[in-house]
Amino acid sequence: MNESKKLPKRVEVPQALTWDLEIIFESDEAFYTSYQELEQKIEKIAEFKGKLGESSAVFLQSIEYILEVSNQLETIYVYAHLKNDQDTTNADYQAMYDRASLLATKIGEAISWFEPEVLEIPEEKLTDFLKENKELVLYQHFIDQLTFSREHVLSANEEALLAGAGEIFGASSRTFNVLNNADLQFPTIKDENGEDIQLSHGVYGQLIESTDRSVREAAFKNLYKVYQGLNNTFASTLSSHVKYHNYNAAIHHYQSAREAALSAGHIPEKVYDTLLEVVGEQLPLLHRYVALRKKLLKVDTLHMYDLYTPITGEASIKFTYEEAKTATLEALKPLGEEYRSVLEKAFEDRWIDVVENVGKRSGAYSSGAYETSPYILLNWHDSLNHLYTLVHELGHSVHSYFTRSNQPYVYGDYSIFLAEIASTTNENILTEYLLETQHDPKVRAYILNHYLDGFKGTIFRQTQFAEFEHFIHEEAAKGTPLTSEFLNQNYGTLNTRYYGPAVEEDPEIALEWSRIPHFYYNYYVYQYATGFSAATALADKILKDKSGNALTNYLTYLKSGSSDYPIEVMKKAGVDMTEKAYLADAMKVFETRLNELEALVSTLKTDE
Repeated sequence: MNESKKLPKRVEVPQALTWDLEIIFESDEAFYTSYQELEQKIEKIAEFKGKLGESSAVFLQSIEYILEVSNQLETIYVYAHLKNDQDTTNADYQAMYDRASLLATKIGEAISWFEPEVLEIPEEKLTDFLKENKELVLYQHFIDQLTFSREHVLSANEEALLAGAGEIFGASSRTFNVLNNADLQFPTIKDENGEDIQLSHGVYGQLIESTDRSVREAAFKNLYKVYQGLNNTFASTLSSHVKYHNYNAAIHHYQSAREAALSAGHIPEKVYDTLLEVVGEQLPLLHRYVALRKKLLKVDTLHMYDLYTPITGEASIKFTYEEAKTATLEALKPLGEEYRSVLEKAFEDRWIDVVENVGKRSGAYSSGAYETSPYILLNWHDSLNHLYTLVHELGHSVHSYFTRSNQPYVYGDYSIFLAEIASTTNENILTEYLLETQHDPKVRAYILNHYLDGFKGTIFRQTQFAEFEHFIHEEAAKGTPLTSEFLNQNYGTLNTRYYGPAVEEDPEIALEWSRIPHFYYNYYVYQYATGFSAATALADKILKDKSGNALTNYLTYLKSGSSDYPIEVMKKAGVDMTEKAYLADAMKVFETRLNELEALVSTLKTDE
C-alpha cells in the first residue's frame, strides 16, 4: 500500500476533524473522579426501597435521586464509549469502556426494584400524591408511563419466575444468532475478477450489488443453498420464538403478541394495520419500478438477485467533506434559521469526528447524553453517499439537541418509533435540493435511483417483513404448525405479491425468512417503514408550505422529546400515523420521482 493510502493513526488526525470530548471531562482523570463519585451514590438508592408509598415527599425524592444517578451515568458512559470508538486499539480506553459498562449494570440492578414498587402503590394514592405535592406535577407523564401497563403486570412472584426463566425463553433467539453468525459455513465462489472469495453475510451484501450478473447469481444461489440445508432447524427456532411471544402476551392479559409489543411503546395497533393496508394498495408502484429495472438492465428475465445492482451506473458526482458542509447548510435551508444555527454549532463546536483512522469503529452514528453534545462519528470518504450519511446523522443530532434544550432530563430523550423520522426527513430534503441544483441527466438519474431504492428497501421491503411477522404470529396462535414447508410456501407467495410479475419466482427467495434476524425482534421492523413514510410526508409538507406552519409544527416535534406519547408527538408535527394520509403522501412522492426517472432514462436512451 502506498504511504498516501495508509490510514492515519489517531494522533495524526487534525484536531479540527475530531470531536471535542474535553467539554464533557477536561481529562481522563476528571472522568474517573466523576466515576468514583457515582459509585458512592449507588448505596443510597436502596434507602428508598420499600418506602415509595410512605409520602409524596419520599416518592418525589426517590424519583429525583434515581434520575440524578441515571443522568450522571449516561454522561460517564457516553464519554467512555466515544473514547473507545475513536481508537479501539487503545487499551486504556478499552478498560474505561468496560468499567463504564460494569457501572451501568450495577446501577441497573440497584434501581430494578423501583418500577415494580411504583406499580404496587394504589392508583388513588398516586393521584393524592400528585394533588398534594406540586413538584410531582412535572413527573405526571413519567408516572403515567410507568403505570400504563398496570393491568398487564402479574404479581411480584410471578414476574420474578418469568424473569428467572428469561434465559430459557430466549434460547431460540440465541440459537438463531449462533447459527447465523458463527456456525454457518458458506462456500467459496468467484468474484468479478475471477478470484476465489468466501461468502459471508458482509461479502454477500457486496456481491449482490455486483455489475457482473454471474457473480450475483452465484452469490444468491450458494448463500441460500446453505440455508436450505438447515431449513427445518431455522423453522424450529423461529416457531419456538413466536410461540414464546404469544405465550408471554397471553399470560399478561393481552389479546395478541402484537398488542403486547406495540403497547410497550404506546402505539395503537391501527398504525400497523394502516401501514399494511396502504402499502398493499400501492404495490403496483413497486411493480412499475421493478419493471423499469428489468428494462434498464436489458434482461429477458429479472431475478431476485438483480434487484440490488445499480441501474444507472456509479455516481458521477462526489463531495469532499468541506463541500459536503456547504451543501448541507444550503440543502437544509428550508428548515429555517433556528435549525441552521444548530447545524453551524455542530460544525464549529466539533461535534463531528470525521476522519477514518487506525482502530476507529466503522460506520456512522449519532450519540450523546443529556449533558453532552450530540456527537457524530463518521468515517469520511468523498462520495454522494457520505453526504447523505452526514445529513442523516445531523438529523439525529439536531433532534437530540432540540429535545435536550427544551425538555427536563426526565423527558430528554425520544422513542425508537420517532428516532429515524428526523434523520430521514433531512435525507428527503437533501434529495429535493440535489434535484433542484444538479442538471446533468446522469447525475439526476443516479439521485432518483438512490431515492427510489431507499424507498423500496425501507417502506416496501420492511412492510413485507412486517406482514409476514404478523401472519406467522397469528397462525401460531391458531395452532398452525410453523413447519419449514409452511413458512417457505407462504413467504414465497408473499414475495411474489410484493414484487409482481416482472420478477421470476426464484425458489431460493422462499427461504429468505430464515436469515432475517428482525423476525426475532418482536414487532420491531414495521417502524422502519412508518418512520420513512412519515419523514417523506413531512419533508414534502415543509418544502411546499409557504405559510411556515409545517416548519413550526416540525420544530415542535423535534423539541418534544418523550414529554408525550409518540403518536401524540407526531400529531404535533402534523402527521397522524393512525390514518392513511401520511402514507398516501409518501406514495405520491415515490410516484412523482418514479415518473421523472422513467422520463429521464427515455431521454438518455434517445441521446445515446
